[in-house]
Amino acid sequence: MVQPSRSKSGSSPSGTSVSGRAWLMLALATVGFAVNFWAWALLSPLGPRFKDSLDLTSFEQSLLVAVPVVVGSLGRIPVGALTDRFGGRVMFPIVSAVTIVPVLYLGLAGHSSLAALLVGGFFLGIGGTAFAVGVPLVSAWFPPERRGLAIGVFGAGMGGTAISALTTVKLVDANSMSTPFLITTAVLAVYAVAAALLLRDAPGRTVPTAPLTRRLAATARLGITWQASALYAVAFGGYVAFSVYLPTYLKTGYNLTQADAANRMAGFVLLAVAMRPIGGWLSDRTGPVRVLAGALTVVVAGAIVQAFTPALAPVGTTAFLAMAAALGAGSGATFALVALRTPADQVGSVTGVVGAAGGLGGFLPPLVMGSLHGEYGTYAAGLALLAAVAAAALAFTLTAVRAASEGGERKPRTGSQSEHRTAGTTAQGRAARADRNEGQGEGQCASTAAASRWRR
Repeated sequence: MVQPSRSKSGSSPSGTSVSGRAWLMLALATVGFAVNFWAWALLSPLGPRFKDSLDLTSFEQSLLVAVPVVVGSLGRIPVGALTDRFGGRVMFPIVSAVTIVPVLYLGLAGHSSLAALLVGGFFLGIGGTAFAVGVPLVSAWFPPERRGLAIGVFGAGMGGTAISALTTVKLVDANSMSTPFLITTAVLAVYAVAAALLLRDAPGRTVPTAPLTRRLAATARLGITWQASALYAVAFGGYVAFSVYLPTYLKTGYNLTQADAANRMAGFVLLAVAMRPIGGWLSDRTGPVRVLAGALTVVVAGAIVQAFTPALAPVGTTAFLAMAAALGAGSGATFALVALRTPADQVGSVTGVVGAAGGLGGFLPPLVMGSLHGEYGTYAAGLALLAAVAAAALAFTLTAVRAASEGGERKPRTGSQSEHRTAGTTAQGRAARADRNEGQGEGQCASTAAASRWRR
């Protein structure tokens, strides 16, 4: 694979600068992603409370939490395609405004029965589709050699789920059931208005003219769609799985209190969120394939170590934080790969499919872990299975994904779409040296905060 070259001046070899407006659009998109993900995750922290108040079974509680996630994941496919057509300037305010409706419904009237919660949760899934709006918006504003960092920074908006996890139950206890929903509604409304007034699509954005079904069919024929989907199902799916199941694992496996387990889960989430932009930044410098290979190697090692259930301090803590960092960096590298190898007018469609794979990839592991623990009384088999899946993804990265990336760099292409893809793939051979310290500083601060939550 062609490696990045450094210019004597230390600037991008292409000489392409990034405007202040591009960074403003990135900031607006990241805030919108975080706010919509905050809304998307409102039901999960309240699951145990609804189980007690409505006398739900374990399956009904799981269904209640799963519905918005599944809808949000699958909904990214059409929303991504619509973003290709209409642009993020139109889609971000619409998604944010429409999400207000189920949030208000759940806060004011929709929490009195399971049926009402499921209806509200179904439409709450719309908030989870914001990811498929932001990636093509951000990608269009940045040159190929900066897209890894830019999309990684945008991806840090997934920390909106941590906002929900840390505030929802506290707000309900301090006030009423409607309080977190009303606050989220107000924030969504403010953001929808701000996005409508300030958000802009990149000049010269490529707009597809083919019908939606034809564009989705074309997306399915792209190799990058399925390669990135497989990798994101492991990287982001692993993050989702741990963020959902880690408190249960720590409480059961290490006899921690619920509060202690929740704090450690928050540390895991913070570190993964911080490492996502760093994974994108590293991809700009060394190429996404190398970053993915390194991240997956760390996941394999961490899962093998943890399969032996070592003492939580320091070995267990180190293993979990290493996996958090690797999963975050791997998620950022996956979308750096998407940005480099996807035609400009199909970024939204590909993002929708890949994002859906990542979201859905996070719900099978908790079910498997729970089943295996119930059968054998240990989590070792589940963690060994994680190591095996990560090893398979590593082998896939070093063979098929690497070959496709190198082939894309060497093969001449014709036509406007081919020119875009060639520019993207050859950008793996460029250095993105600007803003390097900023990306590192952000990751170091959040990494310190994450580690402190695991310190005894």
